[in-house]
Amino acid sequence: MSEKITALIVDDERFSRDELKYLLRKQKAIELIGEADSGESAIMKAVQLQPDVIFLDVEMPRTNGMEVAAAVQELKRPPKIIFATAYPDFAVEAFRHEALDYLLKPFEEDQVTEAVKRLEKILGKRPEESSVNKPPSKLAVEGEEEIYYLNPADILYVYRDERLTKIVEKERVFETKLPLKEIEQRLQPFSFFRIHKSYLVNLEYIDRLVPWFNGAYQLVLRGSKEQLSVSRNYVKDLRKQLEL
Repeated sequence: MSEKITALIVDDERFSRDELKYLLRKQKAIELIGEADSGESAIMKAVQLQPDVIFLDVEMPRTNGMEVAAAVQELKRPPKIIFATAYPDFAVEAFRHEALDYLLKPFEEDQVTEAVKRLEKILGKRPEESSVNKPPSKLAVEGEEEIYYLNPADILYVYRDERLTKIVEKERVFETKLPLKEIEQRLQPFSFFRIHKSYLVNLEYIDRLVPWFNGAYQLVLRGSKEQLSVSRNYVKDLRKQLEL
């Protein structure tokens, strides 16, 4: 069973540390084991904690990020370095220190995810999985007198309609009082994606995107005559999910 990637965050600005912590906690492969607010503290914690990777700011008082990177490379088990900074000008120098990646503030979730994927590939680690913690294979929907157990693979899409959430299969529509957000969390292990604040779709049923207006699209699903609106805020991420 593979271990998680242990990470240390180094930045003299608390807001930046908190922002990066929030994004990294969404990455199942990462385990945050510490943070430091100065270069001196970073070197000390790198020695003590021996992280797999340091997310490292460049501009810090006294000992800057480049000096920290040079110092930790002398350790017996040097960590990987991912610079996380507001200054693009240091990128060339960063890679001289064998930096794995260079993240620019304000951080974007996609940017962080790609960096973690590269880490996984290089370190050969994956999030731990346990048969005990495997997600259930059915979505339970409670009706007036019965509980229906739906196979997520049969669900085309899910949407919120006033006070009810409706779950659409090819031949039938189920209703539940559960909020869409909770349904989204339950379906997270499966291939569902939010295309609008009120809609989730099963990516396996997407047939094509049709341009609409103002950067929005209409989504055509196999097995459904209805076209769904894709908010322009979700189009870019949806295409990333669908395209090779």
